[in-house]
Amino acid sequence: MKRHFAVVATAAIIFTGCSSEYKSERADYASADTIASEAISNGELVEKMTKTADMRFRVKDVQRTKENLSATIKKQGGLVMEFNISSSIQNSEKVKFSADSLKEITSYRTDGYLVARVPSEKLDDFTNQIAGISVFVDNQSLKMQDKSLDYLENKLKAENRIEAVERINKIATKKSANVASSLDIKDDYVDKKIENLSIDKQVKYSTITLSFYQDNTIKTMIVANDNIYDYKPEFFRRLGLNLVDGWMYFKEFILFLSRLWMFLVAGVIAFFVIKYYTRKQSIKTFLPPPSN
Repeated sequence: MKRHFAVVATAAIIFTGCSSEYKSERADYASADTIASEAISNGELVEKMTKTADMRFRVKDVQRTKENLSATIKKQGGLVMEFNISSSIQNSEKVKFSADSLKEITSYRTDGYLVARVPSEKLDDFTNQIAGISVFVDNQSLKMQDKSLDYLENKLKAENRIEAVERINKIATKKSANVASSLDIKDDYVDKKIENLSIDKQVKYSTITLSFYQDNTIKTMIVANDNIYDYKPEFFRRLGLNLVDGWMYFKEFILFLSRLWMFLVAGVIAFFVIKYYTRKQSIKTFLPPPSN
């Protein structure tokens, strides 16, 4: 009986604790909803629209277009964040131009890439100017994002962190673990403030990415002839030089044979000895047999 009573009492305590925790959690959610609703009703939900644009277009001269774009962006109060100009060879050929020079003919393609930040209110005018200087526009896109709720969320969280730090500082001591918690909350507060500053900057300045190119260009230039055969002497001079070289090689061959005179003498002697014994053997073979 006592055991049954103890189990019932324990269950009642657990149920009471869970109910109080649940009520506390619901109170927190209700408080958060109230704060958010009040912020919206008080006009704290400010519109924060960010814009990003992309354009790809064809131009007559990539380098000149890059210079014009940079000047226009600077004039409108913008800033060039990144740019790149590259050329890729499509085809190249060398043809003979003279005895010691060649004509190099190269076909290459030039592409330009530029990323800029321009004031958001001037973005449409800027894209219209680009369309005016281009031969034609391949594609053009604009993307808008509403950062209003993100901005309000960061703002409310930052205010909550200020309140939490004030409460912790009232009860914190130097040896207390609450000091580390206070520092973490302060760091989170700084992060939320930085995020909102970043949103403000994105709202004020729009990012536009520009890709532009020009038709294949033909470039010709005279270069040195790198074919070694063309620099050799004329035919008759080379013929005379080869005859002289042949006579020199022949003399060297005779001189080489002169070093082998002992082998030549031994070879001649061996030749005559072999010939002598061969002839003697032939005579013995053809002699008639003796008669009885």
